[in-house]
Amino acid sequence: MPLKPAGHSRYREALEPSPSPSPPPFPIDQNNDISLPTSQTVPVRLAITARKNHATPPDIPDTKQLVAYSPPPKSTKNNKPKPNAQPPPPPPQSRPPPTAPTTPLPDLTDGLSDQPVLLDEGARQVDWTRSFHGLSTESFPKESSDILLAPLDPNDIEVKPDGIVYLPEIKYRRILNRAFGPGGWGLAPRGETIVTAKAVTREYALVVQGRLVSVARGEMDYFSPESIPTAAEGCKSNALMRCCKDLGIASELWDPRYIRKFIAENGKEVWVEHVVTKKKKRVWMRKDDSIRYPFKETKAFGA
Repeated sequence: MPLKPAGHSRYREALEPSPSPSPPPFPIDQNNDISLPTSQTVPVRLAITARKNHATPPDIPDTKQLVAYSPPPKSTKNNKPKPNAQPPPPPPQSRPPPTAPTTPLPDLTDGLSDQPVLLDEGARQVDWTRSFHGLSTESFPKESSDILLAPLDPNDIEVKPDGIVYLPEIKYRRILNRAFGPGGWGLAPRGETIVTAKAVTREYALVVQGRLVSVARGEMDYFSPESIPTAAEGCKSNALMRCCKDLGIASELWDPRYIRKFIAENGKEVWVEHVVTKKKKRVWMRKDDSIRYPFKETKAFGA
């Protein structure tokens, strides 16, 4: 079949090479969906006649997949705020998590901050932190003196592992209660508790029936900061035992001859072994006492 002249416009489109496909005038998404305005329809020609070389037209999307076109939102860059418009409220902020208190815990090694209350000069009660009221004004009645100066019962005396003999502090309190009655005596601190690197110390005054009897400083060792309160209580008991020396209570325990005689009659020295570490050492104890766990009696080295 003869071709028509090349000048004919319709056949010139078929003979000329197909230009590169230009982007369609409407948006196409990844699924080749075409969005068209809802107010009008777009006619699409689905075939192009190619007589010469049967050129394949560019891919044309299927009209069955056409969807409505949604115009993009208008830009708000040039929108000026209204003169009386209120700013939008700020977005809600999440509440921060609770934090631990920043106040550091007190360090007991710096002291207990237990300074006694100082009374005014015109106060009607005695300030035992400074006063020596009633010291040596008169002696106690004979009934009280006989209880204070009574000889110790050897069964009340204890022996430490290093050979030191002592009377438990609770027995000093029992003697004071028998002599003056409960509430007839007391210990008044005369200063704050001093905490050193290894020990606790404080000064106390023994007051009996409203009279100052004796002043002594107690002390007690500690091994960790958590045991400082316990050491402070032991310091108070140590001060009480020292104050009772002035009343004659357990005066035998300060007599070297009495101590040597008591040890010879009531004490013994034995070798013991720790059941866990297997370490041996020599300790003193009463003859009528038994060795307690975690130690057990053993023989000396080389025996």
